[in-house]
Amino acid sequence: MTEFAYEDMLPTGADDTPYRLLTTDGVRTVDGPGGRTFLEVDPEPLRLLTETAMHDIAHFLRPAHLQQLRSILDDPEASNNDKFVALDLLKNANIAAGGVLPMCQDTGTAVVMGKRGQHVLTHGSQNGDEESIAKGVYDAYTRLNLRYSQMAPLSMWDERNTGSNLPAQIELYADTAAGHETSYKFLFMAKGGGSANKSFLYQETKAILNEEAMLRFLDEKLRSLGTAACPPYHLAIVIGGTSAEFALKTAKYASAKYLDTLPTSGSPTAHGFRDPGLEQRVLELTRGFGIGAQFGGKYFCHDVRVVRLPRHGASLPVAVAVSCSADRQVLGRITPDGVFIEQLETDPARFLPDATHEALAELGDAADDAVGVSSTSRNVVVRIDLARPMDEIRAELTRHPVKTRLSLSGPLVVARDIAHAKIKERLDAGEPMPQYLRDHPVYYAGPAKTPPGMASGSFGPTTAGRMDSYVDQFQAAGGSLVMLAKGNRSQQVIDACRKHGGFYLGSIGGPAARLAQDCIKRVEVLEYEELGMEAVWRIEVEDFPAFVVVDDKGNDFFATVSRPVALTITTREGLK
Repeated sequence: MTEFAYEDMLPTGADDTPYRLLTTDGVRTVDGPGGRTFLEVDPEPLRLLTETAMHDIAHFLRPAHLQQLRSILDDPEASNNDKFVALDLLKNANIAAGGVLPMCQDTGTAVVMGKRGQHVLTHGSQNGDEESIAKGVYDAYTRLNLRYSQMAPLSMWDERNTGSNLPAQIELYADTAAGHETSYKFLFMAKGGGSANKSFLYQETKAILNEEAMLRFLDEKLRSLGTAACPPYHLAIVIGGTSAEFALKTAKYASAKYLDTLPTSGSPTAHGFRDPGLEQRVLELTRGFGIGAQFGGKYFCHDVRVVRLPRHGASLPVAVAVSCSADRQVLGRITPDGVFIEQLETDPARFLPDATHEALAELGDAADDAVGVSSTSRNVVVRIDLARPMDEIRAELTRHPVKTRLSLSGPLVVARDIAHAKIKERLDAGEPMPQYLRDHPVYYAGPAKTPPGMASGSFGPTTAGRMDSYVDQFQAAGGSLVMLAKGNRSQQVIDACRKHGGFYLGSIGGPAARLAQDCIKRVEVLEYEELGMEAVWRIEVEDFPAFVVVDDKGNDFFATVSRPVALTITTREGLK
């Protein structure tokens, strides 16, 4: 019989995070029984730490993430499109760091995970620590130029925006480890819908529990992530787990680099561990997809985390999660020394190169050849005048192959989920297609709040796939013949474009602040003003970057990169 031995399932190592002090107010130590020291924490430090965290992750990124973007620009194997996206994301980070425009228009669901030491005493909030934390979320989202995305269910089928981005997901745990008695540690995240929707659970069997089968499995599943969540990704894969929900939660934490200090080998005590060798193999796998940083290349992922967990012998959950180009998480802690938050990068301009987007057109022909960019589309930026009649816009677009880079100037109509549903109701009732969708391309997007003195708040693209079911009906009625959004489309959209002469243009997912500052010149409501950010808008854009993704001939950029390829698996070093 095995002797008793205890070990944490996720035994993380020392915390070497750089922190900055927020305040020493509201925290103090007091003597307790048995000579023990206790930490008293008032409600205000919890509120302040949460509000600061939600501000910082809307505007700042970790230096390591910014360095990874810069490394794409310095990589001679990166495609032009990889570099184009990376440069746009660096410019976006520089604008967001000004503290006015958030880096992404989808400012996310607020997620707070806390671990409270045994000798931490809190008081003053009627509903506990959760109330103080929720108030911090409320203050950040209502005072800053962020977006409210949370929907309150009024009945099973009816819902209404809460108008504050509450509720937050708050999970507080007891930390009983020795040495942690007077510490209160936090992970703050803002999880946008695009990346949250790319969390997947697969209930598998031991049949894939070998390297060859696992890589073949991942080759199929990881391609299906697509680009709707704004790569390059920080990808996390968890193999095993004592339950499905634990596997998924572990993947979420791993994507935030929260589990980077796990051991790198297993033991009979059944703790989780990271597998750096498999992480590198999976990273190499993703770089061979050809998807790249959204429009072809090698940088589908910045990096990969693979965590192996214990499991029930009859179950093998495999969980996948990503952190997107809005890599929004930050650590915080309260100790006897004060209230601290992780130091994010406030000067992202130091990662910007001298190169401009125009200069990138002279770089990387060999890299483009490697990922299949044709000579007709390489180094070409086609300017499209959106003020022309729709037939003339389509006549210009049909001349250019998929992957062609575009620069759009002129009017766009903005409409997304709720507006599409309302317009469908009108068509079903026999009413005509609104003229604005017949005359102008439609941009799937929803803006964040507009700062004073600016034409627009952060205004990046929405996931295109959510509108797929409307396309054939809308195009048959003369609307949505040119669509602009992020991510891949389904076969029904490709078929509709072939049948009706339509186009889908891909916008770079991620640089919402740059689009607002540099490209969007005017915004006005056309219809459904009561829907807030879900209203139908008319915007004027200038030099708005996009790519041809689906054309009127049925060609689809993503078709060639979404199919698994036959793998030649070599044995990892050290295995027999």
